Amino acid sequence: MTYDLRDTIFASVADCLYVADVRVTTAGVICGVERATQKARDLDCEILQAAADGDDVDVETPILSMRGSAKAIAMAEDCVPGAIAKPSGISRAMRRAQQLAGNRVRVVSGAAKKMPEEIKEQIRRAVHRGGGSGRISNEPFLYLDKNYVRIFGSVRKTLEAVAPMQGYVRAIQLRGLVEDIAAETRSALALGAEILMVDSGRLEDLDLVSQLVRDAGRRDRTTIAFAGDIAMEDIPGVAAHDVDILDIGRAILDAPIVDIKFDVRTG
Repeated sequence: MTYDLRDTIFASVADCLYVADVRVTTAGVICGVERATQKARDLDCEILQAAADGDDVDVETPILSMRGSAKAIAMAEDCVPGAIAKPSGISRAMRRAQQLAGNRVRVVSGAAKKMPEEIKEQIRRAVHRGGGSGRISNEPFLYLDKNYVRIFGSVRKTLEAVAPMQGYVRAIQLRGLVEDIAAETRSALALGAEILMVDSGRLEDLDLVSQLVRDAGRRDRTTIAFAGDIAMEDIPGVAAHDVDILDIGRAILDAPIVDIKFDVRTG
């Protein structure tokens, strides 16, 4: 058994129970409380009350309260705030991004796939609890990115390869790496792709794709998405263009943590 210094430190109060409250220092949406609650339970703490992921909270009301031994409470302080701080920051950034984009444009964040496997689900949950999604479509879909296009040699050949696969929305990434953006767009329209993802980060490419879609009489049947290191402050300007979806990665996942207070009650 590994020796824990806390056993010695708390020896004189080993039979006592203590209550600790967890609060945020800034009001807003939270995420990670359910995971934090499980961590506290794993330490044999009794949960007195807990907010839910996705709740809007203030700075006065505890988002989590627990009762346990001095050692358990001290151990909880080492892990509970960390389960909440970063996910809550991501949720708040996601909500802010959607507010900046307005009601017409949907914001998604698919960048969780670039994160370590161990935290992907936490990030996806944080995005969802902030009102967003990691999926470009709510229907079953095929996302055909630049490397699919490179493998097959063109947008046309890529879409032809998946043509027999029925029941999927086809989302094709347009970057102008194999062909120019205009040629890629025309091929995507000719093969009936439902979602065109302009992933170059260049607004002139977005405007060109939009114009080609309208010229083809396909605007009402084609979803136009845009990505490319979009900063939070750029969202309103980008959303003013003819676009349906913004895929925002780093600006959401790099959100600062929400400061968490963990306080043992006195008296």
